[in-house]
Amino acid sequence: MRTIIFANGIIDDTGSVFSGNDLIIAADGGLHHCLSLGITPDVVIGDIDSLTANDINGLQIANVEIIRYPAKKDQTDLELALKLAIDRGADEIVVFGAMGGRWDMSIANILLPAEQNLSNATIRIIDGRHEIMLLRAGKEITFHGEKGDILSLIPLGRDALGITTIGLEYPLKDDVLKFGSSRGISNVFIENSATVFLKQGLLLCVHIRKEFEVPKVS
Repeated sequence: MRTIIFANGIIDDTGSVFSGNDLIIAADGGLHHCLSLGITPDVVIGDIDSLTANDINGLQIANVEIIRYPAKKDQTDLELALKLAIDRGADEIVVFGAMGGRWDMSIANILLPAEQNLSNATIRIIDGRHEIMLLRAGKEITFHGEKGDILSLIPLGRDALGITTIGLEYPLKDDVLKFGSSRGISNVFIENSATVFLKQGLLLCVHIRKEFEVPKVS
């Protein structure tokens, strides 16, 4: 099952990525993005500090499920939304609005897919021309785009070992990217797709499209 989550950051566009079978979750103030797009979410989750009484009244009238947490909690609203999606059977999660004006929140949101409890789903963070995904050991990801798109590979936590890429200008073959190094930044698509395989470690993969186009969601 696919779940689409709206967080409370900035959204440029969502494109036409929705289907009638998607579970739609608003992480607190992400509700306002839903409303501006004419979408009624299935669930709103968080401490609800970004919502007004009118917002809550509208949700109740629409029979939207509200899961409220105390303001003093250990997780961000987006983390709560991701875990709810996993609990409800999501195997693919698309996140809009994860990036915004606060660097601390944006960095934390980007790193959330590394949480072990979220490893059962493919998580895609979409921010304008950027698509961000985490690649785990023993897995591969294929990014679909156009020649000239950029793909950056950033090791997390430690060195990333056994990296092999296909369809990029600077290919890697069973190679190593060291944690803290910028060597994996700004590789370029030479085909309309690029594939990355990883043997050990974690890789943050950032696909940047030449032109603004929200990635198609299968």
